[in-house]
Amino acid sequence: MRASARIVARADGRGGTVLVELHGETPLLLRQTPADGGVATVHLVGGAAGPIAGDDLRLDIEVGPGAAVRVHTVAASIALPGRPGAVSRMAVRAVVRAGATLHWLPEQLVAAAGCAHLAESRIDLADGASLRWRDELICGRYGETPGGAVVHTQVDYAGRPLLRQSLAVGPQAPGWAGPAVLDGAPATGSLLVVDPSRPAEPPHVRPDAAVARLPLAGGPATLWTATAPDAHTLRAHLTN
Repeated sequence: MRASARIVARADGRGGTVLVELHGETPLLLRQTPADGGVATVHLVGGAAGPIAGDDLRLDIEVGPGAAVRVHTVAASIALPGRPGAVSRMAVRAVVRAGATLHWLPEQLVAAAGCAHLAESRIDLADGASLRWRDELICGRYGETPGGAVVHTQVDYAGRPLLRQSLAVGPQAPGWAGPAVLDGAPATGSLLVVDPSRPAEPPHVRPDAAVARLPLAGGPATLWTATAPDAHTLRAHLTN
């Protein structure tokens, strides 16, 4: 299955945001929900199971100067196996203009047994843009060994590299469950906060949990990373 969706937001001149384009194809169905404090809110509704190996999905987001958008999903995405040798792909491309804000806060990606999935995100932030970008990966459904999943995130700020991050799990990723990567944890994720109105927070590692806070050199940004025994604990670590 091939499908695409697009969100385009503009400031309305009264302190709010209007969605001038909201288009989706099954299974990428977009629904606007009530705004919160002038922030336009969109939920991505999965119109079919998956992604299933062989699916090629793309979501484009453009947030104009001074606009603010929050994107959620209504449920976790479960990457499933399909025809032998096929890979499913979900690509998200976001452009956030000066003075604009994007909150990308989906539910988790679950790498089901036998899947082969690639999740790619590329975000271009103008100087003065703000971002909250959360990625969460669950390695398999309850009691199963995960399939193969690669999560790659690329963020640029004011035309300069800010973040390049990749994680691979599953049978084709040697050592992914070892002490140098997840150390056996079935849930992992990150939260990137870019906010020009405040300085990046200093580095910190919580001794009671596998959570690290790291300032990034390429902009006013802080990255939280975490591993956890379950999705609920992971979400608590990445709510800042």
